[in-house]
Amino acid sequence: MDPRLTGLKLHSLLLCLSDLMMPRVCLVCGRQLLPSERHLCIECEADLPLTHFESMPRNPMADTFNGRLLSAGDGAVAYQYATALFHYVSGSGYDYIPQALKYDRNFPAGRHFARLLGRNIASAGHFADVDLVCCVPLHWTRRFWRGYNQAEIIAREVHRVLSQSRELRFEPSLLRRTRRTRSQTRVGVEEKAGNVQGAFRARRGSGTPRHILLVDDVFTTGSTLASCTLALREAFGAQVRISVATLGYVQR
Repeated sequence: MDPRLTGLKLHSLLLCLSDLMMPRVCLVCGRQLLPSERHLCIECEADLPLTHFESMPRNPMADTFNGRLLSAGDGAVAYQYATALFHYVSGSGYDYIPQALKYDRNFPAGRHFARLLGRNIASAGHFADVDLVCCVPLHWTRRFWRGYNQAEIIAREVHRVLSQSRELRFEPSLLRRTRRTRSQTRVGVEEKAGNVQGAFRARRGSGTPRHILLVDDVFTTGSTLASCTLALREAFGAQVRISVATLGYVQR
């Protein structure tokens, strides 16, 4: 017998029985998973193209984000941090990880990779003073038809991981989208910034945070995150650091 199938616990045995009726497959390569594997097979998990941005206060994603804020007229002096779990390359197979959550309602996979992102953030000293986690909102009509906001699911898991070692707030409704914009996946790079410009507003909660962590699913040009940051800046002022975190990062 395959040694990977010996010594299984009750949970794994139940998975085996479940897999007989509805086999679980790797999100990337489609191979049937073993009971010990979760969402990715061992080979695809080993090749997951991690960014390791959490270990670099200054990295390509943060540089792009800060450049986007500068061009949008953000008045903050401090360098804003940014991190992502993995490099998002279209057609690589790994690009399906956020798509599985966004389009296929694969909540267990979304939460799993969000927890990995949260653990990476928790290990980074420059994120140690984060005291509020929020997310990029959907317009209420899109949320109504989809039934959920994928960014909120990711942010909730990140907050859950971070709150194991510190006290911090989770405010999924801190930002709201004031108008329904075209999907960012359907507009060109040059149009993205204009598409979301002025599309968000932030409400002031109780107290002023020191360091806000803004969460989304994928970082492409940074336009949406920059627009959200400007709204947060309007509500809380330039003294608040606003960092961003996503599952995927599209390198350009």
